[in-house]
Order: sequence, then C-alpha cells, then structure tokens
Amino acid sequence: MRGRDERTGELFSYVDLEARVRADHALRAIREIANQALVLLQPALAALYARRMGRPSIAPEKLLRAMLLQAFYSIRSERQLMERLEYDLLFRWFVGLGIDDAAWDHSTFSKNRDRLLDGDIAAQFLAAMLAQPRVKKLLSTDHFSVDGTLIEAWASMKSFKPKDGAGDPPADGGRNAEANFRGEKRSNDTHASTSDPDARLYRKGAGKEAKLCFLGHALMENRSGLVVGACLTRADGYAERLAALALMEPYADRPRAITLGADKAYDTQDFVRELRTMKVTPHVAQNANGRRSAIDGRTTRHAGYAVSQRIRKRIEEAFGWIKTVAGLAKTRFRGVERVELAFTFAAAAYNLVRLPKLLAESR
Repeated sequence: MRGRDERTGELFSYVDLEARVRADHALRAIREIANQALVLLQPALAALYARRMGRPSIAPEKLLRAMLLQAFYSIRSERQLMERLEYDLLFRWFVGLGIDDAAWDHSTFSKNRDRLLDGDIAAQFLAAMLAQPRVKKLLSTDHFSVDGTLIEAWASMKSFKPKDGAGDPPADGGRNAEANFRGEKRSNDTHASTSDPDARLYRKGAGKEAKLCFLGHALMENRSGLVVGACLTRADGYAERLAALALMEPYADRPRAITLGADKAYDTQDFVRELRTMKVTPHVAQNANGRRSAIDGRTTRHAGYAVSQRIRKRIEEAFGWIKTVAGLAKTRFRGVERVELAFTFAAAAYNLVRLPKLLAESR
C-alpha cells in the first residue's frame, strides 16, 4: 500500500551516530589523524583557559573540528556552519556532538579566535599533525619548494583613502558615495584602507590589476607534496623572499644537502646568497628577462635541479585548494593576524584531505 506523507515524531530517539557513518567514509580517516594531533595540543590548549574559574567553555577541540568541516565543505560563514551542525548527523559525529546536544552560537568562534591567536594554535596544529610517526615517514627532510599567493583583503578600493584625510567624501555622500579614481595616483605610501589598515595595494605582475590584499606563503616538501610550513604577510615586493627564508630557518645548517625550489621571482642575488649561507642549495628558476641570473651552471647542470623545477609546481595545487575549496580567494577576516590564522589552518586542512590516500599507498 502507498505510504502516507506525514511527519511523525518519537518521544525517545535511539540514534547511534557512529553507526550512521559508513565504515569507509573519508572523514573517518581524517578525523583519526586530526584527533591524534589534538591530543598532542592538549597542553597548549589548556594554557589558553583559566583553571577553575567561570563556567566551562565549549571544548576548543570541537571548535577546531568544526573549523575543519568549514574548510572541507566550503561553508562561507560561521552562521551557515552552525545551521548545518543543527541537522547534519555527519557533522555532529565529526565535531563530537551528541544527537541531543544543542549547537552553539556562531559568535563563539569570534570570542575564541583571540585565544587561538594568542596560542598560535593553527601553526601548532599543522606541526602536531606532521609530527605523527606514520605521517613523518611520508615527508622529505631534504628537498622543499616555496611560493606565495595573493589573498584578497576584505576591503573595497573605495576604502583606500589618503592618509592625511584629504579624500574624505562629502557629508551628504552616504556610506557608498560615488568615486572616480581615474588619473589619480594612489600608493601604499600615501594611502591606506580604512576597512583593513593591514591590507596593501599590490599586483602580481605587469598588466594585472592592483588589489588590496595579503601574501600567503607556503613551504612544501617534495616527496608527497604536503605543506610543512605556512605564514601570511603584508603584500610588498620583498615579502615572498623574506618569508621563504623564515620558513627555511628550521632546516638550515644541516650537514646533508638541502634544496629549495622556487620560481623566477626568487631569482635575486641577495636571496640566493642568504640560502647558501644557510647551507641550502637554491634550485630557483632563472630569470633571464634582461638581466643576469643569480643561478648559473654550477646549479643548473645537476639533474636534481630539473627535478626540483618540475616538482615545485605542485605547490599551486595547495594554493588552488586553499583559495577555492577553503574559500580564501578573498578572506572574510581583517588584520594580518586573523587572516594568517585562517590561511595556516586551511593549509592544515589541505594536508588532512590528502593524508588518508597517502597513508593507504604507503602500507
């Protein structure tokens, strides 16, 4: 007989979330790796909260798992994330909420973000994930690649105004007054964004439009293509090279040979000299655009140079995932610290997506 289209409710519910998630679901392996990293973060997380004072907070581990889901499923805001957490059993299982537990308010993320910033939790989570023995076996400790990408700021060009206040709109113009920038010279020396003072006007190359943005930097190991270091800086012409040196600092002065692949934007005398001082071989692409390259035949004649040049392009896969899936093509945050937290955490989420398959292949 035909079933009736009516809603029925039960007084009691016996739903086992563990049984509702199939055994081969991709999030099972991801959750296991993430939980092991969170166990290593217990001392750092405990230090962020006062002992025996006030009401118990929402567990930071649950907040971090929810932030991972936001990156995995391209959820645009914390409001939408909490709405999804209300009805999605898979989300509740991954975060660690019971079927009858209430989802918390979206403002909880804003209130706890400062704690995560103070503890540098995003970078520690990335490091804890890579420190697991089975993950560590996948990583190369000798060969790396580095690159940077633009992260558009949450600020419009209309907010980019003269620092001396000369560009203030008329009193009757409203919040979104008409503006004509044609013929006006604008630079970071004379102008600043009123929405996000940390954002800088920058363009990636000749012929490209200038945008208010930040620069995200990533260090990739060449064996598995995993991100082993990430940071974010204000956008300027020196930021990429300075960030690359900072990311390579933990691997400097080692007795064995270490290589660093990079594109031609890193082909400068100062950068190459600094790498060699750190005992890192610069496998940098030659920039032969009307000037002498800092990389000569002493480096390019080796077969490893060509290998580094081929593999270094895989770092664009990480940037593509971070900007499209994780939603950081244009950030939702303001201030370099908050944008860096989101960028580093998105890099960790990218590794988590790739790790289950890499671990299965290594068995």
